[in-house]
Amino acid sequence: MEEELLRLAGAVPDPELPMVSLAELGVMRGLRLLGPGRVEVELTPTYTGCPAVETMATDIERVLHDHGVPEVAVRTVLSPPWTTDAISAEGRRKLAESGIAPPAPLDAAAGGGPVPVALAVRCPHCGSTETELLSRFSSTACKALRRCAACGEPFDHFKEL
Repeated sequence: MEEELLRLAGAVPDPELPMVSLAELGVMRGLRLLGPGRVEVELTPTYTGCPAVETMATDIERVLHDHGVPEVAVRTVLSPPWTTDAISAEGRRKLAESGIAPPAPLDAAAGGGPVPVALAVRCPHCGSTETELLSRFSSTACKALRRCAACGEPFDHFKEL
């Protein structure tokens, strides 16, 4: 039962990036059955000021209520913080398919650490790494706006955190 509810809640689309689910984005941290008809869900936003957390919580509550869970509590958990390493391979693929350059994976073998200043960002349209930063912020604070020098197309880049 718990696994099925986790799957349902995790399948909720991200309100700002609807091509990926909350599980694929890695913000869905867990779900626990607290008793008959009572569930607690843990979410970790991409950053502490994320305005989409309320919408995520409402969407999760709706999905679980629709599947017979009368009492749903969604908690925001900030520790450990979310990083772009939490995005699944499927989530990265879906971002790229949608024209958003996914973040490069942090070097897990080196223990993570600071993100290098000079990043080669691959264009999701033509694959070139000859891209330029147009704006540090795009349609959401977690994305930057870039343009490809090879094909000329602008695109969003999900920032590495």
